[in-house]
Amino acid sequence: MELLAGKIIFLTGGSTGIGFECAKAYANAGATVIIAANSEDSVKQAMTFLGPDHLGVLCDVSKAADVKNAIGLTIGKYGRIDAIHNNAGIAIPSKPLHETTDEEWQNLMDVNLRAVLYTTRFGFEALKNTRGSILNTSSLVGSIGQERHAAYTATKGALNALTKSMALDYAPYKIRVNAVLPAGAWTPMLREWVKEQPEPEFTTAYLNDIHPLGDCPDGDVIADACVFLLSDMARFITGSTLPVSGGAELGYRRT
Repeated sequence: MELLAGKIIFLTGGSTGIGFECAKAYANAGATVIIAANSEDSVKQAMTFLGPDHLGVLCDVSKAADVKNAIGLTIGKYGRIDAIHNNAGIAIPSKPLHETTDEEWQNLMDVNLRAVLYTTRFGFEALKNTRGSILNTSSLVGSIGQERHAAYTATKGALNALTKSMALDYAPYKIRVNAVLPAGAWTPMLREWVKEQPEPEFTTAYLNDIHPLGDCPDGDVIADACVFLLSDMARFITGSTLPVSGGAELGYRRT
């Protein structure tokens, strides 16, 4: 059974990492995927893999005009949007708050939060027409915190709260809003974050140890949960911030 058969899914940051795993999973589940991302090369590579039934749009999600254009192109080509997945995000810098520059702070806020404002602003009418769904890629650190990563965790904590408020605001329109909270998942962004740590080898081992269900996974485990949340099987779920974490949040344990 194709859980997303016929759905039109607008996916930000869908050309690499967790986003690309989601794009593949959505396509395999029967959806048409529109990838909006800011790297021309990665968008081309993703579309080569996905094929001509899907669409890639060059888009800086922190810029209103880019997002408005990308959503307009989607509606113009397909006539509707059934789901918006706000996956685009950045994790740099890895610093305590007092060492974070104004520019670093603003970049994180723009990509990780402002982008959600824009996709919702410009996609709301389309989602209202389809009684669609919004999915946000957050992070477990938005709930439990993380050392030397203050600005990033602030954006994800805000995204968790935003998800719940959006769910309440849009429930009268039958638009569901949920978030997934990975702990660790090996992506290019996570590997860059590891390189920034004082002891990268220790951090790699740490990431493989924090998940009671096993080593740090690849992004496909996150994508499987996302397929479910965007499917009709999750039709009575909204406002959920779902850990997809292998149990990393469950407490102290021996390793």
